[in-house]
Amino acid sequence: MGCICIEGLKAETVIGVHDWERNIRQTVRLDLEMHWDIAQAAANDAIADTLDYQRVTERLLAFINTSRFALIETLAERCADIVLHEFGVNQLKLKLSKPLPALGIECAAVVIERHR
Repeated sequence: MGCICIEGLKAETVIGVHDWERNIRQTVRLDLEMHWDIAQAAANDAIADTLDYQRVTERLLAFINTSRFALIETLAERCADIVLHEFGVNQLKLKLSKPLPALGIECAAVVIERHR
């Protein structure tokens, strides 16, 4: 078993509980660790035998860019569902963070681990 990672995926979305947040787009960042059997891909050097992180990235960007949630927890769960069910990943660790300089912090984040 191996781990295919996507680090620093940034997308723009409507996210937040405050009225002012409901009218703007904010940047969120995703970091993913997707457990995947990489042995066959390594042996064959073939993209067809592995998890295509470009396809995962494109799908998540399309989803996040059109989503509207109050909580980062909800967005994180929906992104995890996409990776687990649409791409056949069996185990996933996902971190979703949102910059919050107005509160004097670099970002708020949630980290979830899910299994299919």
